[in-house]
Amino acid sequence: MSIAEIFDKIDYGPAPESSETALQWIAARKGKFDHFINGDWVKPSSKKWFESRNPATGKPLAKIAAGNAKDIEAAVSAARAAQKGWTNIGGPARARYLYALARALQRNSRLLAVLETLDNGKPVRETRDIDIPLVARHFYHHAGWAQLQDQEFAEFEPIGVIGQIIPWNFPLLMLAWKIAPAIAAGNTVILKPAEYTSLTALCFAEICKDVGLPDGVVNIVTGDGATGEALVKHPDIDKIAFTGSTEVGRLIRAATAGSGKHLTLELGGKSPFIVFEDADLDSAVEGVVDAIWFNQGQVCCAGSRLLLQEGIAEKMIAKLRQRMETLRIGDPLDKSIDMGAIVDPAQLAIITKLVKKGENEGSVWQPKCDMPKDGSFYPPTLISDVAPAATVAQEEIFGPVIVSMTFRTPDEAVAIANNTRYGLAASVWSENINLALDIAPKLDCGVVWVNSTNQFDAACGFGGNRESGYGREGGHEGMMEVLKPKFLSKLPLYKELKSPTPQEDESNASLANLDRTPKLYIGGKQARPDSGYSMPVFSAKGEKIGEVGEGNRKDIRNAVEAARKATGWTKASSHNRAQVLYYLAENLDIRKSELADRLKVLTGVSTKKAQAEVDATIQRLFSYGAWTDKYESAVHSPPMRGVTLAMKEPIGTMGIVCPDDNPLLSMVSLAAPALAMGNRIVLIASERHPLTATDFYQVLETSDMPAGAMNIITGPRDSLAKTLAEHDDVKSVWYFGPTDGSRLVEAASIGNMKRTWVNNGKARDWFDIAQGEGREFLRQATQIKNIWIPYGE
Repeated sequence: MSIAEIFDKIDYGPAPESSETALQWIAARKGKFDHFINGDWVKPSSKKWFESRNPATGKPLAKIAAGNAKDIEAAVSAARAAQKGWTNIGGPARARYLYALARALQRNSRLLAVLETLDNGKPVRETRDIDIPLVARHFYHHAGWAQLQDQEFAEFEPIGVIGQIIPWNFPLLMLAWKIAPAIAAGNTVILKPAEYTSLTALCFAEICKDVGLPDGVVNIVTGDGATGEALVKHPDIDKIAFTGSTEVGRLIRAATAGSGKHLTLELGGKSPFIVFEDADLDSAVEGVVDAIWFNQGQVCCAGSRLLLQEGIAEKMIAKLRQRMETLRIGDPLDKSIDMGAIVDPAQLAIITKLVKKGENEGSVWQPKCDMPKDGSFYPPTLISDVAPAATVAQEEIFGPVIVSMTFRTPDEAVAIANNTRYGLAASVWSENINLALDIAPKLDCGVVWVNSTNQFDAACGFGGNRESGYGREGGHEGMMEVLKPKFLSKLPLYKELKSPTPQEDESNASLANLDRTPKLYIGGKQARPDSGYSMPVFSAKGEKIGEVGEGNRKDIRNAVEAARKATGWTKASSHNRAQVLYYLAENLDIRKSELADRLKVLTGVSTKKAQAEVDATIQRLFSYGAWTDKYESAVHSPPMRGVTLAMKEPIGTMGIVCPDDNPLLSMVSLAAPALAMGNRIVLIASERHPLTATDFYQVLETSDMPAGAMNIITGPRDSLAKTLAEHDDVKSVWYFGPTDGSRLVEAASIGNMKRTWVNNGKARDWFDIAQGEGREFLRQATQIKNIWIPYGE
């Protein structure tokens, strides 16, 4: 055959990667693996092992220890014992270990790549060229953060002992995402790999031992869902980091509610792949290949919804079908194939069932391709003419299946893209960079790729919104998820203020005060409570000094609706929001004597302390006016021809539940950062001292605050907090009060997997700048969207 004929036909010959070394590695361990606990191999307490199979052949690869609660207990004890010493050696010493791990991973890169392919079924080209290099990159990058920790995170300390649960789609890469930042910061970890794919984690354990990582810093316990459950529920775990399905994420959120455990969740996705009519269609087609047939579509951020502008839809579909005909499916160890095996027959059955349903919801098309007879394989699949509400357009299929639909205008594209309960990632394809960068911020997700897809780097945070979870992994924001402010560990317990004993003779109470019942504040207007009831308010001496409206579920609903409509506040420039906060502070200053008198009567503090609280409140408003246009986005330079813009965005509609201590200062300390960042809030006032909030809204009315940006509800704190946490249109809830309230809010938040920030029954000193103001509050009031922008021809 001539060279011309070869280039004309472009036939592929086999290019097999040898599995001999990997199989020898397994055989040298007699095909049987124990847990890795405290730097040693420990047999499972259950004395049981389960089989790990090669999904491409269905044949057994090895036996893996089945962990139980006793194994988890041993691992947690080892991690706890090692944690203080690991922290105390200092960041530079930890950096040396991470550098050593990175180099060792590179030395063993081919073994790890082949092991991953054997265990997971993904093409060896992907494990060799994408997964393993990124694994090493994460350890190198986070070694740098360890080196710089004392300078960059001087006010923070490690969280402690972290439990980590990872999925089967990127076994070693997910391990690196979890372990590298955690141990860099001085934490110790217990990692539970996926039941299907534990081999590379166990190989990594050997690497830890080989480089001399101190015993107990990294512990790996294998097993099924019950093992993970035991890890989640262990009382001596300080944080759980989970990547997996939204359904399991809900169970973890419920199980950890009120426990004080920090939680990060990276969950499911149904990501849009938006192609505008001016896009380079050939490039977009290759983008689709990378978006949905990379790792057989078993990717949480897979571009599984193809949104095509009507003018190019037919042409794009034709090009895509032609490209699908050339995709090669086969032995994952063959370097010439494009798609390998589905991880397990159970996952294959789920994919098959959903595509069958898709036959009734659209037009299913698959190319004619040779499929291996053995193992779990599924062809690339396109379901077109699908309605946005169809099951296959809403449910995560987690396989090589893409659904297509059309749009006419950019606004319609955004509406369809956001018509999902998920919010992990999106791709935008257009040669008009102005259009692309206009669309990207409007997409409700954590990552947007412009004219690209599935770009990842250790310097750039990754994570989702809504039911795709919360928290970020990678970069500076990822480090903040494994650190905590140093003062948190020293905070005293929150003490509920005792209600004063009402005086039997209330004849001294001012009739003027009793004659006026302050209303709720909703949508910029004073509103009577739906309940028609009011609650008495007593002074510190027990005198009845007034009544306030008793808010209920409907009042919360009305306030949330008003907040949702107040999008002008979010769209306003940071400069304009700053001016409103400055003006609010100035108007508060005019009434400071009146407010101080109110605090003195309500709380019983001295005149001097009441004045100090009002002065601190005014300064806090001025500070957040200053912060508004200074807590800015960042630009990363990942190893690519392009940049990544880390945009700090407002979360949206937030609920804030205020404590009773320092009622004016604590309320403003919570409300101001949320407002400064462009959020709209529904605030539940101090239950014990609600008149501070009703006095405050009189200042709001004269301070240019747009209607609906800040809504105030008075009434029973915890029942209103539960309603807020259950509301699906509320994106985040902050709660500062007794421990039971923290548990209640976290448990109620699982409906839409909203972010929560609770005090876990600890009391802050609201006068202390470190505890009551600054970047911690601003970080909780924002979410970071990483927008990847390539450049060049």
